Amino acid sequence: MFDKESLSKVSECKQNWEKNTLNKVLSKSPERKDEFLTGSNIEINRLYTELDIQDLDYIEDLGFPGEYPYTRGVYPTMYRGRLWTMRQYAGFGTAEESNKRYKYLLSQGQTGLSVAFDLPTQIGYDSDHPLSKGEVGKVGVAIDSLKDMEILFEGIPLDKVSTSMTINAPAAILLAMYIAIAEKQGITPDKLSGTIQNDILKEYVARGTYIFPPEQSMRLITDIFEYCSAHMPKWNTISISGYHIREAGATAVQEVAFTLANGIAYVEAAIKAGLSVDDFAPRLSFFFNAHNDLLEEVAKFRAARRLWAKIMKEKFKAQNPKSMMLRFHTQTAGSTLTAQQPDNNIVRVTIQALAAVLGGTQSLHTNSRDEALALPTEDSVRIALRTQQIIAYESGVTETVDPLAGSYYVESLTNAIEQKAKEYIEKIEKMGGAPKAIQKGYIQQEIQNSAYNYQMEIEQGKRIVVGVNKFQIQEEQPKDLLKVDPSVGELQEQKIKQLKATRDNLQVNAVLEELKQCAQTDKNLIPIIIKCVKAYCTLGEICDALRAVFGEYKAPINL
Repeated sequence: MFDKESLSKVSECKQNWEKNTLNKVLSKSPERKDEFLTGSNIEINRLYTELDIQDLDYIEDLGFPGEYPYTRGVYPTMYRGRLWTMRQYAGFGTAEESNKRYKYLLSQGQTGLSVAFDLPTQIGYDSDHPLSKGEVGKVGVAIDSLKDMEILFEGIPLDKVSTSMTINAPAAILLAMYIAIAEKQGITPDKLSGTIQNDILKEYVARGTYIFPPEQSMRLITDIFEYCSAHMPKWNTISISGYHIREAGATAVQEVAFTLANGIAYVEAAIKAGLSVDDFAPRLSFFFNAHNDLLEEVAKFRAARRLWAKIMKEKFKAQNPKSMMLRFHTQTAGSTLTAQQPDNNIVRVTIQALAAVLGGTQSLHTNSRDEALALPTEDSVRIALRTQQIIAYESGVTETVDPLAGSYYVESLTNAIEQKAKEYIEKIEKMGGAPKAIQKGYIQQEIQNSAYNYQMEIEQGKRIVVGVNKFQIQEEQPKDLLKVDPSVGELQEQKIKQLKATRDNLQVNAVLEELKQCAQTDKNLIPIIIKCVKAYCTLGEICDALRAVFGEYKAPINL
């Protein structure tokens, strides 16, 4: 991008500036601290010039939006053509309560739904299971059967909205339920658009809501890839998630590296199952975190896009340009929200949302100010949604594609994140890939080390968190927090009891037995799971049938 004569002149002028201008100031007034680092501990120079990106090749490294390597965005017009999908992650209590919240959000201008499921649903237990007691409806909506899904989406036309479901181990079952309720609305699967998270590898390292062993979990995932590639062309079959990896304590570099390493493992598993890369890869999607370090986050998204494009083209020989596009959803960082001075969280979320937009996200969820204390109230959710709308319609950042491209700092940081993430991925590949690295505990240990270092920086005052370790005030106890009625569990138990008394239990037993038989073969399980769902088998019953064949995963104990 730069000729030698220009670089030489800049170098000479920079030396003169340091000698004649900078040093005079430093001798009288030193800088605030000895070293300046990004959240990933990448050293930040005092000043960036074209000298810091002198090896950058515009065509090879940046290119144009909508073209390989997609550094500048996956679509040619980006937000000039269509704004990102504005989602608010929502779901709590019963399906009835969550349905009201979805309709409220849609009435306020939300353009896509994002479903939060409660913990029992996420780990494949019905609400009447002993292990579900006290957890029903607490961190999301309780879904025990197709009846609950019918209520959850009552009055919401599924061919008009895009729905994201944060579900992993039982993803195939929730997808089957979604297909079944769409059918009841007269909508065929090919008309449905949305995403299931369906990313089990990150569960083993960052969240823990797994059910089955890795091999069987990967089988379910590739079955979904195969089914959707044939029947659901608009559906994103997986959202390979860096979000929870980051929430567990990873740095921006680690978030990119470990997420893409997992992505490589899914692609390899699908190819091993006999799928052609260009048949399923266009429907892969990603899910990233947006943290506080504004410019590092922008660079992170750009680096991730470029690195994935290269992986798909060079490693997997993808031919379809859509197979090389890293399309991603972003959620602002829940781990940065503070219970102290919760209104400060509005500012944090704004910075994080802006980073996601400047980084070229395809959809976005903004956290609410009170989420460090409780599930968000309607007022808090509305403010979070308005944050996105103000960025979209008032800030001006959507008027041009990739507005920070060419910034010496942003381009230098994009290169640094890509290189450091690539080094991690190469190390993981030498271990045999992400599943082997997870089995060895390598990825978990790296995340734990970063989380520990981050916490120590806060406790030692090296990292300032406003309202927590600096600028504290005396505060009253928070008021008007949203609380889930503890009777939700009892209501769900009654629903299950009534369902089992009115459904055709002979048919239920027959289809569950058929599922067990199919699970012992290499047949695609999605059609039989859809059959089970339509017969009103409960989520727990379907998972138990698979548990009987697959077994359950027990995490190793690290002493």
